[in-house]
This record gives sequence, C-alpha cells and structure tokens, in this order.
Amino acid sequence: MERVVVSGIGLVTPCGVGTAETFANVVQGKSGIRTITLFDTTGHSTTIAGEVPDFDAETFIPRKKLKEMGRFAHLAVAASMLAWKDAGFSENPPSEEVLETTGTFLGVGLGGLEGLYNQSIKLKESGPSKISPYFIPAVIGNLAAGQVAMALGLKGPSYANTSACASSAHSVGEAFEWIRRGRAPLMLAGGAESTITALGIAGFSAMFALSRRNDAPTEASRPWDEGRDGFVCSEGAGVLVLEAESRALARGATIYAEVTGYGASCDAYHLTKPAPNGEGARRAMKAALEDAKVAPGDVDYVNAHGTSTPHGDVEEARAIVNLFGEHALSGAPDKRLWVSSTKSVMGHLLGGAGGVEAAICALAIRDGVVPPTINLHKQSPEVPLDLVPHEARRRALRHTLSNSFGFGGTNASVMISRYEPNR
Repeated sequence: MERVVVSGIGLVTPCGVGTAETFANVVQGKSGIRTITLFDTTGHSTTIAGEVPDFDAETFIPRKKLKEMGRFAHLAVAASMLAWKDAGFSENPPSEEVLETTGTFLGVGLGGLEGLYNQSIKLKESGPSKISPYFIPAVIGNLAAGQVAMALGLKGPSYANTSACASSAHSVGEAFEWIRRGRAPLMLAGGAESTITALGIAGFSAMFALSRRNDAPTEASRPWDEGRDGFVCSEGAGVLVLEAESRALARGATIYAEVTGYGASCDAYHLTKPAPNGEGARRAMKAALEDAKVAPGDVDYVNAHGTSTPHGDVEEARAIVNLFGEHALSGAPDKRLWVSSTKSVMGHLLGGAGGVEAAICALAIRDGVVPPTINLHKQSPEVPLDLVPHEARRRALRHTLSNSFGFGGTNASVMISRYEPNR
C-alpha cells in the first residue's frame, strides 16, 4: 500500500487567518475566544464564542460567488486555498490527469445554519416567492467540498462526512484510506463549521452544553479543570493536502508528517453522553494504533478531544488511561505520554475540529513542540494525566494521536507520525 504524507496545511481559526498565525497563537496559549459579534446576543445565556477574527471572504472568493455559499463554505474555501498554495500547487498545479483523480473530503457537522435560520424568517415574513435561489446550495454540507472542488478543478471523489464533532477527523481518515489503497494520488481533507448563530448558540445552550463564563471569555474553555462548565462554540476550517509518498517525493514536496493510522468506532450508548470509561473512544484509539502498527508506549502526544465538558473530559481521560496504562501514568516527565487540548485556546470547532487538530499534530511534529492546555488551574482528581498545563513544551515527537468524538457516540482517531523515508 502507498504511504500517505501531509504536504500542505491551511488553517482559518479563532486564533488567526493562516496556518502560521494560528499555530503561533496556539503554542503561545493565546486564546481566540471573544464576545460574540456575529449576531445580537440579547437574551442568550451564553454570549461568547470563537469567531474567526478579521475574516474577509473576498480575499479568497470572487465577490459574485459569495452569495452561493454559507459562511462554513467561505471558511472551507479559504483554508483549502491556503493548503493548496502551501503544497506548492498555486505556482505548479498538478496535471489534468492528476486533477481528474484528486479528491475533496471535507467534513461538516451542521452546514449553513445561518442561511437556514435567515431564510426561514424570510419565508414566514415575506412568503415563498422571496426565498433565495441559492438557499439550498448555500446550506447543504457537501457544498464545502463542492465549492472547493470547483474552485481548484478537483475532479476526483468529493463528499462530506457528517458525523457531528468527528466529521473532519473521519474525512482525514477516509482520504488516507483512498490514497494508501492507490485509488487517488492526492486529496484535500479536513473540514469546516460555522454555527455561531442565534439558533446554534440557543440550541446548544438549551442542552446546557455551553460555558456561561461570559465575563471572562479567554478563561471559559478549560478542559479537565474543576471549574469547567461546558464547551465554547467556535467556527473555522482546517484542511490538509494528503499525498502519496511516491508522488510527493517525485515533485520535491515539503513533507510535514505522515498519516500512519486511522480508527473509528461507535459507543452505541447514548444520544450525547460518552460511554462509561470512554469505552468507545478507547476502541477508536486502539484501532488507530493497530492500523499504524505502533505500540502504546511509542506514542508521544495525544491531541485530545478535550472539550471542557464535565463528563466528556473525564471519560476520555479514562479511555486514555485504559489504553496507554503506565505510559500515561508514570515515568519521568520527559518520557511519559503528554496529552493536551488545543480547544482550551480556540474553543470547539465542532465538525471542523478534527481537521484543525490533525494539522496541529503535523505542525507539532515539524517544530518539536506540544501546545499547552490553558486555564488548567485545578486539575480534576479523576484525571491522572500529564496535560501540559499553561505553557508549551519542547520535545522531539515521533507518533501523535488526534481524537475527535461526537454526539451519537461517533469516534475517530487519526495517527500522525514523523515522516521517516526509510521506515
């Protein structure tokens, strides 16, 4: 089977528009959580979120095309353009033959929620004749991938994984599968989300899922801290260029890392709660390790799902302890497994989280740095892990694991490893 490498990364997140800016802020622990500006929050119990700062869609998309897309697609196109350029394809595009088999797998959890909300109001107030002809294409989830494919001329497989907060992790894993089986030489993989709308925030608030720490936005996302009171909803996109090793080497590509394993499972337990002891999460991680042929003791870093919810954080920690055992619990600090949640810095990008966090793992490998878990002032006693509190740490990384779990008990884990040509 083909080996699969990461040869381009594009990030558009609450921590910045661009990969370098996002990663620098994540490593520095500089929070991207702010008071919401995208809608009037009067009457809402939660008034904070992770909005993408100073995002100008026209930088990436012709003005006449903007009305065809929801904001989630704007973000997806922007991140994809950045990844495409980073891989060197803006100056030296692939041949038409390669483009005919290049795929676009972008996960989206909820799609164009703002368009659905706004057009519903228009229908009620003005009648059906006033509904935009772009309404349906602007809200359906697969149009993130569709718009990217049209913009870049990618004619291979194109679809959206919709599996709640595991959506883009599944997309990265499935793209990895397509390439290593020789069915495509090149893929754009990741995802996007934009649900910071009156309806989205009200919906999550009704479930008591969101933090209400409105007076201290940058301190609201606090995975594994005893004071955590829910996650912070964020928007953004993360896209990776995945490429067959042979092709990347032939064109002299810069290789960030290698995708070496992918695992997926279902809790089959509850609508929103994780299975006891993180049993489903453990099986997804175990499958990724087995797929990569990596022993638990050889994993250096886990970028955890770590959303800052009371139950989810503890169950994921239990899953990690159950799988990694002594490697997660004991040994000198420079030898044991390190675990952190970059959601502490940027909030939860929902369907876009897995793509962003897989990219963070690749960048961590490149720079030999593990991002911190900020706001971890008093670690929950049920969580006996080294969570890299407050400040980033330097370390040569060989194997990293990116976790994404979603409502309905859907779980995905992706193994990102240092690229070693002669492995």
